[in-house]
Amino acid sequence: MILELLHRDCRCSLEQMATMLNLPVDEVAGIIDELEKKNVILGYGARINWDEANGSDVVTAYIELRVTPQRDLGYDRIAERIYQYPEVKAVSLMSGSYDFGITVEGKDIREVARFVSEHLAPMESVIGTATHFVLKRYKYDGVVCARPEKDEREVISL
Repeated sequence: MILELLHRDCRCSLEQMATMLNLPVDEVAGIIDELEKKNVILGYGARINWDEANGSDVVTAYIELRVTPQRDLGYDRIAERIYQYPEVKAVSLMSGSYDFGITVEGKDIREVARFVSEHLAPMESVIGTATHFVLKRYKYDGVVCARPEKDEREVISL
């Protein structure tokens, strides 16, 4: 339950969580410390709707990557090499028609395309890429960020 509270609003104070969970504050603090040590809680941050943030130009792309796993190292070594780049926001080993799903952010489409062509595609294990650019987010990390605008047109019937 602590994880759900933090995921919903990481600004929630220890006192608020303790009240909601009917636990002592020091017990809640201890649980959170333990979750951080176990690498269950990786960090804290805000979910930003970049489409609405003034002056923020962020382009997000989802990249499918097909690779040949390295002998004795499998996919882990390739993933480690990919997630070192600051442009890479997420790397996941996938089932299906491609091996990795990668989320990349850049200032514009050209910057993301340059990253793919200069860093991902030339890797010796890579046998194919497919890049999909996010055009509009409707829901992100469980939060609705774009609601359909109300249609103000008049209905005409015959």
